[in-house]
Amino acid sequence: MSAAAPDYPALAERIRQIATELGFQQVGISAADIGTHEQHLQQWLEAGYHGEMEWMASHGSKRTRPAELVPGTQRVISVRMDYLPMDTRMAKRLADRNAAYISRYALGRDYHKLIRRRLQQLAEQVQALIGPFGFRAFVDSAPVMERALASSAGLGWIGKNSMLINPRAGSFFFLGELYTDLPLPVDEPFTQHHCGSCSACLSRCPTDAFVGEHVLDARRCISYLTIELKGPIPEELRSPMGNRVFGCDDCQLICPWNKFAKPTAEHDFSPRHQLDQADLITLFRWEEDEFLKNTEGSPLRRIGHERWLRNLAVGLGNAHTSIPVIEALRSRLTHPSELVREHVRWALAQHGSIP
Repeated sequence: MSAAAPDYPALAERIRQIATELGFQQVGISAADIGTHEQHLQQWLEAGYHGEMEWMASHGSKRTRPAELVPGTQRVISVRMDYLPMDTRMAKRLADRNAAYISRYALGRDYHKLIRRRLQQLAEQVQALIGPFGFRAFVDSAPVMERALASSAGLGWIGKNSMLINPRAGSFFFLGELYTDLPLPVDEPFTQHHCGSCSACLSRCPTDAFVGEHVLDARRCISYLTIELKGPIPEELRSPMGNRVFGCDDCQLICPWNKFAKPTAEHDFSPRHQLDQADLITLFRWEEDEFLKNTEGSPLRRIGHERWLRNLAVGLGNAHTSIPVIEALRSRLTHPSELVREHVRWALAQHGSIP
């Protein structure tokens, strides 16, 4: 293949082959344009549904216009990688009020570095074929409309729960992007929406976070409350949170298309420290040094020990009343953080134990 004049259709096919060899389940190529998704985002921001996530609005049109974020971008190569561990008994864990439910994507190592490294390797192998070219890799780390781009690249449709759904793989997968100046042929966008009349994801949401189809009020979303929100969790949303202490999978768990979700082959996405089996009390008793040790290289670390305890206190407030639960909560009544103490007091009140 000539570096001076690449055969771009052949190069696109080779990119797919390399991506597969690197562990990606699918790759698609789109133009650097997200169409009507820009207007949808603006309306969502104007409604204030992003809550404290100011970064969602702070980059202007760079989020919706790839060539403004990375000048010279002509194409976006989108990839997906399955992350669902073999069998983590999601429904059973949610039904056990004393169990700690952690979103399935967060049980293993942080996906950002792994996928970004694979994207870098993809670009480097392409460079070995054609010589230097412009590119930049992204994995949920910059103002990128990844689901809109992935849909434009033919990887799936955006469901009523705002997740990207693939008809052969469901939605339990990560996305990554490679912005490039290569004029590669683009794939057919995914224009067919296969949700039909099903609205199970909307009615399943424990906190009624969906304003309507494709519209999520993040301020009520358990993933937002447990990960993004820095202050107190609104009291009216604490009981509906149940035992979900980091993220939430309910709108994916109920989705019929996820019967096609395939277990991941990536060892790094396997559960660490038996987090798929942990109970609320055990995790609540982690001191900060233990938390930092056990969350090294994990998505869990981003919330810090204080919010970790806040979330677990809510979970314990929703657990079955027992002496061990009450004793665990009382052990944190003198915690240095008022954020933690307030949630502990709420939790004890749920069990009729007034501090």
